[in-house]
Amino acid sequence: MRQRRTLPRLLGSLLLVAAAGVAGVGAAPAPGQAPAPGPRPLGEVVPAPASVRPAGSPYTLTPATRIHVDDGSREARRIAAALASVLRPSTGYALPITHDGGRGGIRLVLGSRDKGLGEEGYRLHSGRGGVTITARKPAGLFHGVQTLRQLLPAAVEKDTRQAGPWQVPGGTITDAPRFGHRGAMLDVSRHFFTVDQVKRYIDQLALYKINKLHLHLSDDQGWRIAIDSWPRLATYGGSTQVGGGPGGHYTKAQYKDLVAYAGSRHMEVVPEIDMPGHTNAALASYAELNCDGVAPPLYTGTAVGFSSLCVPKAVTYDFVDDVVRELAAMTPGRYLHIGGDEAHSTSHEDYVAFMDRAQAAVAEYGKTVVGWHQLTGATPAEGAVAQYWGLDGTSAAEKEQVAKAARNGTRIVLSPADRIYLDMKYHKDTPLGLAWAGYVEVQRSYDWDPAAYLPGAPASAIAGVEAPLWTETLATSDQLEFMAFPRLPGVAELGWSPASTHDWDDYKVRLAAQGPRMSALGIDYYRSPQVPWPAG
Repeated sequence: MRQRRTLPRLLGSLLLVAAAGVAGVGAAPAPGQAPAPGPRPLGEVVPAPASVRPAGSPYTLTPATRIHVDDGSREARRIAAALASVLRPSTGYALPITHDGGRGGIRLVLGSRDKGLGEEGYRLHSGRGGVTITARKPAGLFHGVQTLRQLLPAAVEKDTRQAGPWQVPGGTITDAPRFGHRGAMLDVSRHFFTVDQVKRYIDQLALYKINKLHLHLSDDQGWRIAIDSWPRLATYGGSTQVGGGPGGHYTKAQYKDLVAYAGSRHMEVVPEIDMPGHTNAALASYAELNCDGVAPPLYTGTAVGFSSLCVPKAVTYDFVDDVVRELAAMTPGRYLHIGGDEAHSTSHEDYVAFMDRAQAAVAEYGKTVVGWHQLTGATPAEGAVAQYWGLDGTSAAEKEQVAKAARNGTRIVLSPADRIYLDMKYHKDTPLGLAWAGYVEVQRSYDWDPAAYLPGAPASAIAGVEAPLWTETLATSDQLEFMAFPRLPGVAELGWSPASTHDWDDYKVRLAAQGPRMSALGIDYYRSPQVPWPAG
């Protein structure tokens, strides 16, 4: 595996005091290091922008470059500071952040009147005199900055001084997302991942304009979030993981820190407590949650479908209410995921009864319910979101059940397992991952249309896409990254880019250009033979 940075720095600390004490020295080539080539093509970014119009001369960053923030908002200043923290180490330039209205340099402008940009869109214009990014809302400004990063040479991502020149190609990009939900799910229950490891993944997601982080916080193998009213869930239920080992959990303060960190990257956290199945860690922690009153042992295997909360017991709903209440209070986002998949040990009648009450608890505490698509076999609440994880070959009856719910108002997030489950092996010799949904190479994960995927579901019901990363076989950040990259950027493009841009032959060239950038960021990605990676 490649050597990595010791701390996440893809976007840098948003607490950085702008320009404080940074020397304005130019970057000289290191001994024996060749100068960087000229600017890359304007549209050579991932996800593909909605509109690209190359024109004019490139802009070159110099020791005199400043970052101008026209809007005085705290968000605009934070985004400017995050950009500066990426550019300063590699360029060696001071890049002071100013509000003086001076000309040239990099200008970040909030408050565009172009309604077509929406909540997350932006316009980037580059020419000899400078780069201007304009947006209606902070999220759009942030996404525009991610595009600017990709327009600069890949070495800009390194945390030591590199050779220039630092050129941005000339022209105009006008961009806004196709879908509002562009998510990634991280399973921290099968194997536990620390706060710093999750932050590192957040930073990687943000570069590709992912805006939802779904955290799978409970399962048979581990409970990962502190709940004051049921403390043994974390201290005992979180004490192990697949294969044994110490496991772990997040304190409330750590969870709030993760939520805030994601929020600073304009990413909404969607917490999941899987119920009524996938609950052995909870059942082991509290005997009264079991119908027979006997707590099972902690579980470190990988089988599914054997556990269930005791649906008839009143204490079960005290448990659900307390967990939902405490989790909702810590989560500023709109959504709370209640799982609902693979409840094979729960009768259909009990499943329907349980999901009715669990959904009511989510609504009581002001959140919108999300569940895996088995929720559509019960009665989805008004406004509910169902996350589809079936396969191309899933039965027509099961697909129709989901499509019928979509026609009745349930929104659908698409996570087809044989397309975008990032833990699926690339091929039979992949040393990590599983293969129950088949082998998923890079082209297969990219080459499908979310709007047309689910027969009978109206395109207007598709909220977006989400790439789950389950961790039965993954225990380190290197392993997460090897399975996520390079498939994750393609999922991001499915969620962001217009359908008209969707073309594998074009995409694989743009993806190949991401290889040096991923390497500069310390991401140990899979070198798929389907992608024409640059030599060396």
